[in-house]
Amino acid sequence: MSTLRIGPYTLPNQLILAPMAGVTDQPFRKLCQRLGAGMVVSEMVTSDVRLWNTRKSSLRLIHQDDPEPRSVQIAGGDPQMLADAAQRNVELGAQIIDINMGCPAKKVCNKAAGSALLKDQDLVREILHAVVGAVDVPVTLKIRTGWDRNNKNGVEVAKIAEQAGIVALAVHGRTRADLYTGDAEYDTIAAIKQAVSIPVLANGDITSPEKAKAVLAATGADGLLIGRAAQGRPWIFRETDHYLRTGKKMPAPSLVEVESILLEHLGALHAFYGEVMGARIARKHVGWYLATLPGAREFRAEFNRLECTDAQCANVRQYFRERQNDGDGVAA
Repeated sequence: MSTLRIGPYTLPNQLILAPMAGVTDQPFRKLCQRLGAGMVVSEMVTSDVRLWNTRKSSLRLIHQDDPEPRSVQIAGGDPQMLADAAQRNVELGAQIIDINMGCPAKKVCNKAAGSALLKDQDLVREILHAVVGAVDVPVTLKIRTGWDRNNKNGVEVAKIAEQAGIVALAVHGRTRADLYTGDAEYDTIAAIKQAVSIPVLANGDITSPEKAKAVLAATGADGLLIGRAAQGRPWIFRETDHYLRTGKKMPAPSLVEVESILLEHLGALHAFYGEVMGARIARKHVGWYLATLPGAREFRAEFNRLECTDAQCANVRQYFRERQNDGDGVAA
């Protein structure tokens, strides 16, 4: 495995946790790094600093205890606002600024941000120069392959990014119009990799160690972003790193270890968000962890009614005790 450098930072491996709004909060980032991610990226933060006083935004802006190097993703469509947001995040402890031009969500694209920016290459150039010029830390960029199947301008945008001083480029192998459907197209990522000399990171449908190896081979990418496949399965980083280094598959975690990781995650969520919000946010994570395990649907119906930390943890312990008694020793 080759080493991956982002600016002055040499990462321990090629695997990065992709930023996901509502998912990659600080508890999840710390957990993924402990379980093998070479770097983790924060949830997307709006570049409109006037909105930062909301509870949601203020929690996304807590960087000081984050795993290093601390990469923070910002989104917006106004060059000056993005430059200001980058500066403010660096003051708050960000060591890498990541600009989002990859998010296909309507509420982001309707504000001419995220992947909507790919329509306007002059604006892309202006934004990148403004942000790179505003901070002394490395700036990275996340894009899609284009606006839609007929407007794939990922190669042109990648060249603009390199000229503007972007130090690494993550490419989700879909257009804005594709959202998250269909198969990711790796040939465009390969073309982008050939067109620039900065590190290129492939993203999209990397769901297993074998797929990770295949995507690296197909694209020539320098690293991989793993997003949705880490939901409820943060050990995918450890498994993938092991497979890329040795060619051998790690055994799946035992139910005992899955229980331990899940309880660790619950404790961190409750500590970070407080009991009420922590209990609410825990529900979706628990659903992901148990998705492939027997009896999960019935368990979730009960779990989702619980409001406090102790009840949630006791409920999880009870579920795993029953699985052990049923002889289900290994997680999926």
